[in-house]
Amino acid sequence: MTKILQILPLAAALALTGCVNLAPDYERPVAPVAQTWPQGEAYKQSELKREALPAWQDFIRDDRLKQVITLALENNRDLRVSALNVEKARAMYGVQRADLFPTVAAAAENAVSHQVSTTTHVYATTHAYTANLAMASYELDFFGRVRNLTEQALQSYLQSEDAQRTAQGALIAQVTIGWLQLGADQMQLKLQQETLKSQEESFRLVEESYKYGAASQLDFEQARTTVAAARAAIASYIRAVAQDRNALALLVGAELDEKLLPDALALNATLPAALPDGVPSEVLLNRPDIMSAERGMISANANIGAARAAFFPSVSLTGSVGTSGMHLSDLFTSGTDFWRFTPSVSIPIFTGGANMANLRAAEASQKIAAATYEKSIQSAFKEVADALATEGTVERELNARREYAEAADRAYELSNSRYKHGAASYSDVLQQQRAKVAADQALITAQLSRASSLVTLYKVLGGGTELAAKP
Repeated sequence: MTKILQILPLAAALALTGCVNLAPDYERPVAPVAQTWPQGEAYKQSELKREALPAWQDFIRDDRLKQVITLALENNRDLRVSALNVEKARAMYGVQRADLFPTVAAAAENAVSHQVSTTTHVYATTHAYTANLAMASYELDFFGRVRNLTEQALQSYLQSEDAQRTAQGALIAQVTIGWLQLGADQMQLKLQQETLKSQEESFRLVEESYKYGAASQLDFEQARTTVAAARAAIASYIRAVAQDRNALALLVGAELDEKLLPDALALNATLPAALPDGVPSEVLLNRPDIMSAERGMISANANIGAARAAFFPSVSLTGSVGTSGMHLSDLFTSGTDFWRFTPSVSIPIFTGGANMANLRAAEASQKIAAATYEKSIQSAFKEVADALATEGTVERELNARREYAEAADRAYELSNSRYKHGAASYSDVLQQQRAKVAADQALITAQLSRASSLVTLYKVLGGGTELAAKP
């Protein structure tokens, strides 16, 4: 036992002395995007507040929506898979990291033999007892092969955490927009129900006038088509509301209380838009998908180091210490102990070009990882730029849609009044009524765009990706 305990520190010292790391020095590429956010008529980021992104619990202001998101974070199956992938990657990192340390195992054996004596022809049974403590094939990592493989496993683990954070941010945005969409479709359904009620009343008047010859058959048929169209629209929005609820239930992963669902579009469900201080490259580095892409480059660098180490000798140590005897009691007497220490060296001489091919593949993978990182930065910049363009124009669109809806509503009232006084045809009334309904629908859609824009900008800037602290 004393011998093996003396060997272990020696092995560790040898492993740490004179070791080199053959992985190339890591340098983060310069972000291939502009150093300022886009400027122009579509962008109004100068009007945005400059402050750090709030936690999602502060960004969401509607208590019902906040409860729905909390349920989703607890029950969404995709997010649950992401969390389990983190646990798996953490375990795999632990497996690989264990190669940095010697493996020590204890073993005991009782070998029994039964044979006849060649002289006395009497059968005899003998026992051979052994007990030993073994250090099994510990590699001295002179050239960093094991350390680089461990670094790869670490980066894979950290990437799984980044994937979980990305999934959480996406889930919060999806649930919020889905919840808002449900409220908007509820408003669209209510609008069509009110339209049908108005059109049915108009149809009854036209039908009565047609019976007495005061209205033409054309007026009668036109009135009937508008009623049928409104009923079809109601059916489509009833379906849309049901599908919105189904989609929300899937995202949440649990049954939702009706009290948590909106009956209209909540325009103040979130905080106003904000833009963090800093140039784009600095802001975008806070996104977990960008962090994951950078970890891919670090992992690829480590892979090159492991591939380079394959060209050099590998040194392994195997040692054991124990005791043996013919009787069990002999294991604890003096003079029965033994120890064994076996260093081994493996020198690559001819591998058929495999080591060189592995190195070239690792170098190509590093270049792919760098290009992937740069593309991730560019895609993230484009997403934020698009969100800023929406945020810079959506308010103007909403105001114009609101003004248009008000004008269309007034035009319908005037045309309806003129028809009742005989100064306009029923075709004019129908035309203005269709324009009014279309304007009201477009206004609801613009309101949804206004509310969704805030959520989208928050998401693409990396909001909602901070994981809750583990207990």
